[in-house]
Amino acid sequence: QVQLVESGGGSVQAGGSLRLSCAASGYTYNMCMGWFRQAPGKERVGVAVIQTYYGTTYYADSVKGRFTISQDNSKNTLYLRMNSLKPEDTAMYYCARYRRYSGSQCTVDQAEFGYWGQGTRVTVSS
Repeated sequence: QVQLVESGGGSVQAGGSLRLSCAASGYTYNMCMGWFRQAPGKERVGVAVIQTYYGTTYYADSVKGRFTISQDNSKNTLYLRMNSLKPEDTAMYYCARYRRYSGSQCTVDQAEFGYWGQGTRVTVSS
């Protein structure tokens, strides 16, 4: 059974940093995994995705240059390092995994992700 558990969220002032972690069971060596977020009253959107075998990363324009997705395969853990946080980054952040990987390029299209964590909340104050 695939299980994803996020941690590391919290409250931080604008300009600060946080690192989110996602502990994954069923973590595979060749898969797309990603981070998504949902702000209050808004739809869930993709933030960053990593292809776990090649290490190729993809980012939403809103976080490029500020957020970094990474992994530690030995610990079956996915990370999201968030720097220069802004109030608009306030959201519930979710870790997710593709249903399956066919070899094509990973995307931030959440329709491809079939496994989701419970979320960890990030609040950025001004």
